Amino acid sequence: MDRPNAPRRFPRASRLQCIVTLLVILIPFVGLVAAIASLWGWAFTWVELTVMLGMYFATGFGVTIGYHRLFAHRSFDTIRPIELLLGVLGSMSVQGPVLKWVAIHRRHHQYSDGPDDPHSPTHFGGGVRGVLTGFWHAHLGWMFAADPPNLSDYVKDLRADRLIRVTSKLFPVWVLLGLIIPTALAGLLTMSWTGALFGLLWGGLVRIFLVHHVTFSINSICHIWGRRRFEVHDESRNNFICGVLALGEGWHNNHHAFPSSARHGLAWWEIDVSYIMIRLMTMTGLAWQLRVPAPDAIRAKQNRSEGRSRPEPSDLDEVRLEVNAAEGKV
Repeated sequence: MDRPNAPRRFPRASRLQCIVTLLVILIPFVGLVAAIASLWGWAFTWVELTVMLGMYFATGFGVTIGYHRLFAHRSFDTIRPIELLLGVLGSMSVQGPVLKWVAIHRRHHQYSDGPDDPHSPTHFGGGVRGVLTGFWHAHLGWMFAADPPNLSDYVKDLRADRLIRVTSKLFPVWVLLGLIIPTALAGLLTMSWTGALFGLLWGGLVRIFLVHHVTFSINSICHIWGRRRFEVHDESRNNFICGVLALGEGWHNNHHAFPSSARHGLAWWEIDVSYIMIRLMTMTGLAWQLRVPAPDAIRAKQNRSEGRSRPEPSDLDEVRLEVNAAEGKV
């Protein structure tokens, strides 16, 4: 007999479902690459490529290092100007103000893949149709729903910080700035209005599209397709493609096993560019108090996972502590 409040178990996606999901991921990306190749030398040159990639990494790190690892999980400490910079860059990704983003994410961890998870893909039945419906909900559909109740309770700690509160309130300003910067850069590099227009297109709109869908893929793909290195209470998975494109965020099962860790890629081959940047910040004195699981803790949790034992309530303590801290209970 299951113990009371035992974590739910979800069926593993079939090979066909994984193939369909992979096609949904790759076909639009291949189409974008084809469009870029066909426009090369006319509407897309080294200038547009440089501006697009520069803005992609800047705003991507704003989400992965700033919104996620710093503000949501407090996995390291940094100086106030860097907090402001990361909050602004994260806002330029156009994924919502920092306070709302963090509140949704903390709720996701508290209820991950349960009925109260804001963006779980696991509650829509089996078969290809069920998987695709769940994929749509986790990727985009959940954003059309009303906000969960008492969402602000998850960010009481951040709302008490005036810098973060003001940064969040000025979200529309940062979004506009995120469009002005690539437009101005491309215009100056080409010394033309056409260059400025293409800077807005590629460094602004296309870059937002890429950052959006790579980030959203962590909610959808990384709860459907990939490897479960640790047996945790949800269906979070490590996905190599997402790990690379999302600057380390795709090692999602690792993250759910150790939510407060500044490092998501826990093996040498798990590329985690965001953690590399945090380490560089540490070396230059811009970051400190990194929270990273000890090797013994990783081995212990992995060994238990290999035995396929169900996670005990203690596995959720780290998530509960983070939520309680946000609510002012610890």
